[in-house]
Amino acid sequence: MNAGEAEAFTVIYQRYRDWVVFLARRITGSEDLALDVMQETFLYFLGKFPGFTLTCQLKTFLYPVVRNHSLNAIGKTRRLQSGVEEIRHLEHLPSSAVPPGACDDLEALLSSLSEDHRETLMLRFIDGLSLGEIAEATGVPLGTAKSRLHHAISKLREDPRSREFFIK
Repeated sequence: MNAGEAEAFTVIYQRYRDWVVFLARRITGSEDLALDVMQETFLYFLGKFPGFTLTCQLKTFLYPVVRNHSLNAIGKTRRLQSGVEEIRHLEHLPSSAVPPGACDDLEALLSSLSEDHRETLMLRFIDGLSLGEIAEATGVPLGTAKSRLHHAISKLREDPRSREFFIK
């Protein structure tokens, strides 16, 4: 691909596009934004050629790109929303922070983790990245990635709701 072979880019695109969309959807919470992020990610990747040298797994390289484009897309969306619409939306939210029955939901359990711990847990068990790849993708030392994963798992083990979803 580094020599300008379009077929090579097509193979990479087809191999990783679903993962990029899945990851972007997980971060943005929106299918439309996820598709936009996919386009931005592959445009960025294409712009690296010729001359690009991959020194890690492609998912490790793409993760921070997808994450940054996703966060930018969320920010742009928030800036475009009207303040009045946000106030109307807040008025209709339930008074409790956790909706009834949410304790039975895996998503609610995972949302109790910090953003860093949740991100590390998802990269390890959903995306299948090794601890070294997680450290590289998130830009933290290996020890920090290990610590975040350990603390995330410990917190899940301590939470009685996790018994419904995980085997100790």
